[in-house]
Amino acid sequence: MLFLISDGISDCPDLQDSSCSSVNSLKGSLNMDRKEDTLLPEISPTASPQPFLPLLAPSPWAPFTNSTLPKLSGLCTLKFDAVERMMGVTSIDCVAPFAQYLANVMCCPQLEATLVILIGQSSKFTNMLALNGTLAKHCLSDFQQILVSQGANDTLQHICSLHPSNLTEGSCPVKDVHEFETTVDSSSLLAACGKIDLVNECCEQTCQNAISEAAKKLALKAYDLLSTEGAEVLTDHSTRVNDCRSIVHRWLARKLDPNGAKDVLRGLSNCKNNKVCPLVFPNTSHVTKACGDGMNNQTACCSTIESYVSHLQRQSFVTNLQALDCAASLGLKLQKANVSKNIYKLCHISLKDFSVQDAVLDQSSGISFVCDLNDNIPAPWPSLSHLPVSSCNKTMKIPALPAAASGQISLNSLSIGSHLRLLALTALGSLFYT
Repeated sequence: MLFLISDGISDCPDLQDSSCSSVNSLKGSLNMDRKEDTLLPEISPTASPQPFLPLLAPSPWAPFTNSTLPKLSGLCTLKFDAVERMMGVTSIDCVAPFAQYLANVMCCPQLEATLVILIGQSSKFTNMLALNGTLAKHCLSDFQQILVSQGANDTLQHICSLHPSNLTEGSCPVKDVHEFETTVDSSSLLAACGKIDLVNECCEQTCQNAISEAAKKLALKAYDLLSTEGAEVLTDHSTRVNDCRSIVHRWLARKLDPNGAKDVLRGLSNCKNNKVCPLVFPNTSHVTKACGDGMNNQTACCSTIESYVSHLQRQSFVTNLQALDCAASLGLKLQKANVSKNIYKLCHISLKDFSVQDAVLDQSSGISFVCDLNDNIPAPWPSLSHLPVSSCNKTMKIPALPAAASGQISLNSLSIGSHLRLLALTALGSLFYT
């Protein structure tokens, strides 16, 4: 039995500068023979025995190995076999216990990329880059059924805000492959996006600009912008361009091999996700009361902000670049509420304080997760008179890899030793880069 852990861009996409990732980024694959004796370590009679890494503990990894038979509609015409391996990776990236924590940095980007590639690869048989509404409902349902049967969370449509309309052309006037290729400069598009620089694309936007240009040309097929009728038409045009951008993504997924397409799509989603803070800030009144101008008790202030940030941590894993946005957003919010002192510095708040540092799951799952990384990048206090420093600023330094202080993965009552911990932390931190 071949147990696929990860492939391609799962090794290095959206967790750019992330504090934690998921075990799915372990490279390669594990060949798991069903024979019981293969679970035992090989010990040479003349050599010191090597540590036994019990990777096959049955209960916590059951979602990965005990697949169920999905109930499919029988009405979807998409070629699921074209992305079979990728869907296996997606089911792990979106594994039931961790999907909500990994939603914005791993699960949803992988889910969306897989769906785009599924439609793109299927267009080789249909010559269509979109589905009609009825077919989209059946195919989205089948898509999720297959993932859930492999251990993925059964609420992915909700977690990732995925709807049947995501499989259609929306308001884009072009979905036929031939019409697409006669409308856009496909050779230039492929030259820009056939392979992207995962580090520099977010700043240089070579592929993103090419996609936007192609999407605009497709959108112009709907009407002549020279006869605009005001802001309403411009707003409609903006929506149309966004819908056409999805069509461009699917065409790229058609022209590239699945792994190459995934590299591009995950890289682009990485650029998009790192531009915004995914956290929701609850009411800050108790922080402003304890830390506002006239503060006379530093201990009380720090206790309050630490408690507030600890609640933010529980929402989601975030990348360091997202954490920068979150720190700036919260700082500006507090400053507008009359907190003028740099309480991040005063109370030693770091970027990792904005991200999940542990996940303790219920007993039935048998999984607990602890991630304590000591990179401790200080959270920058924003200035009302200056914009936050851009991550594209070459003088800005964020560690390429986190320094691991401690970390462990426990499988029920089983504690995996330092070797597995190192593997896990490598997987969880391997997506840091500058």
